[in-house]
Order: sequence, then C-alpha cells, then structure tokens
Amino acid sequence: MLDRPTSLYEKACQLVFARLGSNLPPTRTAEDDIERVEELLGRCPVGGLIFFNSHWPDARESLARAQSASPYPLLVGADIERGIGQEVRGATRFPHAMAFGAISARSHEEAEKLVEESAKVTAREGRACGIHITFAPVADVNLTSQNPIIATRAFGEEPEGVGRLVRAYLRGCRTEGMLTTPKHFPGHGRTTADPHAEMPLVEASREKLAETDFAPFRAAFEEKADLVMSAHVAYPALDDNKTPATGSEQILKGLLREEMGFEGPAVSDSLLMGAVQDTHDSPGAQAAALVGAGVDLLLDPDDPEAVATGIVEAVEDGSLPEERVDEAMARTWRLKEGLAERHGREAAFPTRVEHDPAESRKVGDTEHRQLARRIARKAVTTLDNGTGALPLTPAPGNKMVFVRLAAGEHTDNVLLAKAVQETFPQARYYAAGPDVEERELEILRREATDADTVVLALRVEPAAWHTFGLTESQQRFAEALVAEHPTVVAALGTPHVLEDFPGATARLCAYSDVPASQEALVEALAERGGS
Repeated sequence: MLDRPTSLYEKACQLVFARLGSNLPPTRTAEDDIERVEELLGRCPVGGLIFFNSHWPDARESLARAQSASPYPLLVGADIERGIGQEVRGATRFPHAMAFGAISARSHEEAEKLVEESAKVTAREGRACGIHITFAPVADVNLTSQNPIIATRAFGEEPEGVGRLVRAYLRGCRTEGMLTTPKHFPGHGRTTADPHAEMPLVEASREKLAETDFAPFRAAFEEKADLVMSAHVAYPALDDNKTPATGSEQILKGLLREEMGFEGPAVSDSLLMGAVQDTHDSPGAQAAALVGAGVDLLLDPDDPEAVATGIVEAVEDGSLPEERVDEAMARTWRLKEGLAERHGREAAFPTRVEHDPAESRKVGDTEHRQLARRIARKAVTTLDNGTGALPLTPAPGNKMVFVRLAAGEHTDNVLLAKAVQETFPQARYYAAGPDVEERELEILRREATDADTVVLALRVEPAAWHTFGLTESQQRFAEALVAEHPTVVAALGTPHVLEDFPGATARLCAYSDVPASQEALVEALAERGGS
C-alpha cells in the first residue's frame, strides 16, 4: 500500500495534473521545464503531470526527476493518440485514427488487430519513458465534415465500428500496462466549433445522442477503460442550463455514474481551453465547482496552487463537501496502487534511471516503425481513379509538378519532399503553408503550365488553436490548378477536402500527415494508387 496524503491541502493537490513541457508558444521541452515542476512539487504535491514535448531518452530522465521530487507517486499522462512519438521525438508515431477506420472498411478483423498492435507499442514505449496514462482513444464518432477538432482523430463515422476499434485500443494498452482514457464524453463528434477557442453547442436530442455518440463510450466502459475525459461542450438535451459536460452534474453524475455505471476517475479536458476560461471569478472557484459537479482530476490548469487552494477554501466555507474531495482522490489513488501492485513501486514510479539496453531499445524500435509504415500503406485509399491516371509513371520525359498545401500549423515536409524526389526524379516539388502569399501561388500556377501531371497534396487536419481547412487563397489556387491541368488530388488528412475537386484525374487519401503516411502516399501514387 502507498502512503496517502492526509491534510486537506495535499488531498486537494492530488486532484490536479500540472503541465510539464509545452507545445504552445513559447514552446518548452520537458527538459527545459523540469526545474519549474520540481519547485512546484515542493509547494504543491500534485497528483500527476500532463507531459509534452521531449526527446528520447531525455524524457525518461525528466520524469524520474519529477518522481524523485514528489512526496507521493505521480501519475503521468500524455496526449499520445498517435503513439509516443507525438510527444517524444525518437519514439514511434502512428497515423491518425481514421486511417484504421479506412482499413476497417475493408476488413474489421485486420483493423482491430492493427489497432491493438499499435496500442501495445504505444504502451510499451510509454512505460519505458515513465508515462502511465494515454489520453486516448478518441471515442467520438465523426458526425460532420465541418468538425474542426475531431475529424481524422476519430476512427470513423459509424458508432458500432468506432466502438470495435476503441475496444481494440483498450485491449492493447491493458496488455502492456498502460491506463486508457476514452474521450470526449459524452461525444464531441457533432461539434462545428473548436473548444480551444470557444464553447461548442450540440443541439441533438437525447435519443439521437444515445443512438450515436454514447455507443462507443458504452463499449469502452464494458472493456474496462481506466479513466474518461469530459468534453468542454454543452448539450441542452442533457443539461438545459447549457453547462459544458466538464461542469455538468447532470452529465457527470447522472449520465456517467448513475446511468452508465462508470467508476473510474473523470478527468477534465485541458483547463487552458477557451471554452472554460473566465467561467468563474477565480481558478480556485472554478476548480471547486468542477469537483463538485463530478470531475475527479483537473487537467492542465494555469495555476495549480491556486486551484488546490480554491478547493480547500470551498471545503472550509461549506460549499464543497470534503467527502467529495476524498471520493475524487480515492479514484485516482486506486490507479496508483494498481500500478504499484502490478509492476512494483519503483518500476511503476521510477525515481532514477536504470540504463538497461533492452529497455532503451523499446522506444523507436525498428519493428515498431515498420508497423507504423504497414498501417499507413494499408490505409491509403483511392476514392476515384476513373481516368486511369494512377499509377503515375516516374519516366524522365513525364514532366510532373508536386504541390503540398498545408492548412493550420506548420509541419515538417522534408520527408515528403525526399520521397517524391526519390520516386519521381523528374518532379518539381513545392510546399505552401497557410501564410503563403498570392504572388507565390501565382508563380506555382505558372510552373504547372507545361507539366504533364500535377499532384496536389492537401494537408487538412485538426489542430488545437488553429483554423481548420485551407485558407481562401489556398482554396482558390487549388481549384484553379485542377481546372487548368490534369491533376491528381491527394489528402494527407481528412477525406472530405477531396469533395471540392470532382474534376481531378484521380483522388486518394492517406488520412494523416505523419511521416509513415507521407511515404505511403508517394508509394501509392507510383505503385498501386491506394487500395
């Protein structure tokens, strides 16, 4: 048994997950941030950390330092829907969830097997780093093409299929000892606003929500999910006060606990998000209200100490029962004790790094990367090849222009450029992000004038605090290109972007822009044009 906190303040601190590292500007690696967190732990012994932006093997060192500085074992969680490589450079990155959904459209059994295998790799690499919780899988059903934050993060658009793959993900993680967090309860798939900026409102009836949105969560709970993450989304059919699920007693206590019977911790989505900013007079008052509504873990607050102090003040003034604080802490403590029992205390919460070569090889292992590439290749789908344009010919005499248009945040496209130039030596490769100027796009249009083939690769993926979709100038450029030249249009993200280009000579989708999917797209263009 682990020694528990007994003072009210320390119990309140245990309900907080503080940030270590950041991908938000100004970005900080976990290694740059660890001294700040060590100092925080001396004043405010939080229950856990949400881990961002590191390298392997530095991630392991930083988390061991954090555990050593904490008077109680820390649970460490991370947004690793696409594998540990999403937050730890050098680790394995998998394609977005929708890639597995594309495989499932051809074979449910194969897709479930690949989801389970990828989850095992995520868990194995995560545990080697010192991470205990994946804030995944996304259990939302993508129910609108206008969804700016779910999209390719969802396994698909059909509840039963999403539920099957959610179960497979949970099975894989459980086998390797990783705790899971299906999200965003009770369903984020209908939203058309980004809660990082504003609070979305879902107007669907309770009956419709039960038919579609709830189903994958029920599947996850039957599969023994460890935690669940709430949505910063309001559902008037579930709470007529239009309170977001994160702060709704009707949703968290009524629907989640009483109706669905879930017993694990309910964790909020990030409290830095715009949907829940400025809803109360202070961070402490907000935290007390959320705990009172049924939240057990407060994720990513701007000021962890103010949050803990606010919970203490609410108990002392009688607005929050201490029994509710005890109940929330007990749910989290059971997870810690379960990990200590399964792995041993030091193995579960390592305070020093053991330089074990076998352990080191678990992260970014060659077999793990090969699995990511295999998944990416199987996912690529040709949606339209009516003109027989695919496969493309890498012949010296065939002049080709390859243009990558990226929406939202900047991402590295060096790998894609390399793959294009190795496979199609005659190709001229160009990349244009959301800040591209009109004159640059006009130059690209002229470059395409004498091309025999134009390939237009569109990267449109959901990303926090970024506009979803091509900019107006990118959209005009893309439409002109397809109208003026024989053009193959490929999606490195959501397939819905392809609907705007019915005149393309071929259309295909990779569902993701991770390195494995970039390579898979180029292979599909040259060899088989997808599946």
